[in-house]
Amino acid sequence: MEGDTLSQLKTEVEASTAPYELKENIAIRLEQMRELRETSAFLPELDRTRQYVDWIVHLPWQERTEDILDLGHAQEILNRSHHGLQQLKDRILEYMAILQLGLQQGKKISEVRAPIMMFVGLVGTGKTTIASSIAEALGRKFIRIPFGGMGDPLDLRGKSRVHSEAEPGKIIKGLRGAGSRNPVILLDEIDRVTDEGRSSIMGVLVELLDPRQNHAFVDHYIDYPFDLSEALFIATGNNTRGIATAVLDRMEILAMPSYSDQEKITIGKEYLLPRALKEANMPEGAINIDDQLWPKIVRPYGFDGGIRTLERTIQAAVRKAAKEMVEGKASSFHFTEENYRQYLPEDQGL
Repeated sequence: MEGDTLSQLKTEVEASTAPYELKENIAIRLEQMRELRETSAFLPELDRTRQYVDWIVHLPWQERTEDILDLGHAQEILNRSHHGLQQLKDRILEYMAILQLGLQQGKKISEVRAPIMMFVGLVGTGKTTIASSIAEALGRKFIRIPFGGMGDPLDLRGKSRVHSEAEPGKIIKGLRGAGSRNPVILLDEIDRVTDEGRSSIMGVLVELLDPRQNHAFVDHYIDYPFDLSEALFIATGNNTRGIATAVLDRMEILAMPSYSDQEKITIGKEYLLPRALKEANMPEGAINIDDQLWPKIVRPYGFDGGIRTLERTIQAAVRKAAKEMVEGKASSFHFTEENYRQYLPEDQGL
């Protein structure tokens, strides 16, 4: 039975898109394991090997998506997901133009020489969503790797299989989930790593962002180079303090401006409310809010540079309306000066 399992694992590896040398290494290991079948070490080793093979055969060694090289399409995606920010959008389109010219010439991302973008701004200003929009505009898979609270570089690089709790790092996990070797990889909030792990994590970031090194990124668990040169890296941070100079040197810092009250009113009307209705499975236009209420909704506690509080406020109001709709109390809702307090969160302080 165990011999059949080893043969099955060998077949899976041979059918995969993994590099030839790696396939050979695994085949040799599987043959060595046949000699362990009568020992107590065999079953635990078989379980570890089965898990390892599962990762190898499901990594996108050769799989990639086709890029969409259309600035008009990119402009449409950016406008759909973000209000205003035209100067920033123009810079992104300029970046994508350089990228697209290089890709049209058959160059790899690492050969295009366009700087890696880092969006810096307050919480809720749209750094993560604009990175996601760039991936959508290019037709690429999107991987978000959160750095907030990260304290161990092994979170990125994985743990060696000699350890019982061994597993790949977040980079390899993201690639498997995306199923593509050329995704957009968002390194989110790289300024928020712990002080204890900052220097070592910054060292891994230098390797990830350096085209001379990332073509042979080695995860300790996979223990074989994976080519990241076709991935497009984007970073975000609330500020640049604590980020190593060597990391900053590899990026272009793009400031995410705070939103004015009027901009947030527009965003609430045209983006957040329709999105919240869709997420709550409510009909389009099921909630109508009087214009004079919006200033109170966007500034419940004083000035907030981002839109996260506004988004939560709208989502809470939509949830309450959805409950009333299911209970048969109403099929549409009109928020006015007289009734808005029953729908907005009680701690709004309005």
